[in-house]
Amino acid sequence: MGPHHPECPDRLAAIQDRLIASGLDAYVAHHDAPAADIDMLARAHSPEYLRQIFDTVPGSGIVHLDADTAMCPNSLRAALRAAGAGVHATDLVMSGAAVNAFCAVRPPGHHAEYARAMGFCFFNNVVVAARHALEKHGLQRVAIVDFDVHHGNGTENIVAHDNRILMVSIFQHPFYPYSGAEPLADNLCNVPLPAGTRGDGFREVVTSKWLPRLDAFAPQMIFISAGFDAHYEDDMASLGLVEADYAWVSTELMKVAKKHASGRIVSMLEGGYALSALGRSAVEHIRALAEL
Repeated sequence: MGPHHPECPDRLAAIQDRLIASGLDAYVAHHDAPAADIDMLARAHSPEYLRQIFDTVPGSGIVHLDADTAMCPNSLRAALRAAGAGVHATDLVMSGAAVNAFCAVRPPGHHAEYARAMGFCFFNNVVVAARHALEKHGLQRVAIVDFDVHHGNGTENIVAHDNRILMVSIFQHPFYPYSGAEPLADNLCNVPLPAGTRGDGFREVVTSKWLPRLDAFAPQMIFISAGFDAHYEDDMASLGLVEADYAWVSTELMKVAKKHASGRIVSMLEGGYALSALGRSAVEHIRALAEL
């Protein structure tokens, strides 16, 4: 993305370093992410948009797709592997080779719309994975849970009216990308939160709004857009979650998954730009998923 950009390689290093320091690294299996192919990406994006992305890769330097989203010569390779991680994780979980999975990927994906890149995102990684579960593995109902501080406008844009998918989300509002307060369809449960909301407000929303919708929907698999930028240390936004809140919501989602989905969860990294808070929060999320 260029020097001093918050969406930087240090984000993944922060998670890996904290995973090792916590001792959890010894209890998780690691997999390299394969590249997603065109057919996988076409489950979430238009053919014209995919051609545009592939044709835009610069031979050198940086080219901007919008004010926030830039490509260097290696961006496409990274984006293909980020999307491919979710597909591979879905295959592992569906086959029983993994109980569940966390995909430490960048670039993130939940702002990428059907035919538009934005907000650091090129491909909508979580929708690519969710639709792979539906179309390759024959599931009938999957849920997408998004607790990034920014509204997952791209995910909403793609899955609105797809009644095989229930999306539940929280996000700071009003805030970038200034959308989501009025859901586009009945399969969306968007809960805007005002700046300054702390963990107790977040937990009340999850308990009163998310969990009843998820329970009634009975998803056969849960996908998580795991953004950790609602942490109080992250100055990209103004919510006030802490590691314990991420651990709590992860445990609650595990309960739903065990009840309806044989425990199947695939979680994909979205935001989180305060490196220490990102590492600590992601590790508590992984700890909860691993039940350690």
